Amino acid sequence: MPIKAALTRQSFDTRWKSLRRPYQQVAPQQLRTWFTDHGSLTQRLIKLSKGDFRVEVVQQGWFRPTRSEAKALKMDYRQVALIREVQLIGNGQPWVFARSIIPAQTLSGAERQLRVLGNRSLGSLLFSDPTMRRGRLQICRLSLNSTEKVWARRSVFFLSKKPLLVSEVFLPQLLQVN
Repeated sequence: MPIKAALTRQSFDTRWKSLRRPYQQVAPQQLRTWFTDHGSLTQRLIKLSKGDFRVEVVQQGWFRPTRSEAKALKMDYRQVALIREVQLIGNGQPWVFARSIIPAQTLSGAERQLRVLGNRSLGSLLFSDPTMRRGRLQICRLSLNSTEKVWARRSVFFLSKKPLLVSEVFLPQLLQVN
């Protein structure tokens, strides 16, 4: 089943928990270092794939965030935001599904470039920006289908004190190489 069909907007409107004990202990051992890594996920995936890495845009446009996403960004859930969904692909396999929520107010000044990332990694931009600050990490389990659940993490990033939310879903294929 395609990732986009499996992970719907409603998948992300769930209860996220702060990444600290005891929730950290609930996550599978092999994912704990992925959850707690405060560095660039993109750089880690590039290293794991030995450079055989690419970003594939699944969807990008102006949509309403979920209530959970709007709350994390302290915005009215009826407002639209630029929502970008991508697959991070290593060695020809989708390893991570990422969903970014960028409020319209964030897309001013130098941050206008977030509108036109194309197949470039958002992480490469975030982690090269000296004004970047990252909020608290949160984790949850999402349903991929009726029998399979996957783990995800999210955090609010601030560029020049302007927020955007990034959710990263760790797909089963990543656990096979990790």
